[in-house]
Amino acid sequence: MIMVQVFSTFESHSFLELTISTLEKNGINKSRIYAVPLDNRQEKRNVFDTLHRSDGTTLIDIGLALATAFSVIGASIGFELAWGPIYWGLIGAFTGFVVGFVIRLFTEKVFKTNRRILKGKHSEIILIIDCDENQAELIEEILWSHYALGVAKIAESGG
Repeated sequence: MIMVQVFSTFESHSFLELTISTLEKNGINKSRIYAVPLDNRQEKRNVFDTLHRSDGTTLIDIGLALATAFSVIGASIGFELAWGPIYWGLIGAFTGFVVGFVIRLFTEKVFKTNRRILKGKHSEIILIIDCDENQAELIEEILWSHYALGVAKIAESGG
């Protein structure tokens, strides 16, 4: 006989209670159902990446684009100014980079943080169900109909 473990994650306790009662009504023994609460991240995410962790966003993309634009403008205007085009091009590049970096830092700190908070949908509970292979499809349908955030099945051969 092949045993199957079905894993699912839920957002709230009310859907979980409904799911467990529906599973019990469909013949799943209470001793084969495990609910494990998760501890969600409490600390704020870092804006700056470290050597060992990166979130895939960059803070210098706008800065580099503005540095290029400001250096061209600075070099063009520099022909008319006292220090010449090279110095004014470098000043323009530095200024553009700083402005772009500050813009990107502001958008990451303010807008992206608010968007992450509003997005919601955090897994709070993992539900693990041990069952026979012939019950797995029914259990999966019950989990999806009770708003599971994710479902996975693992088959293991029993003796």
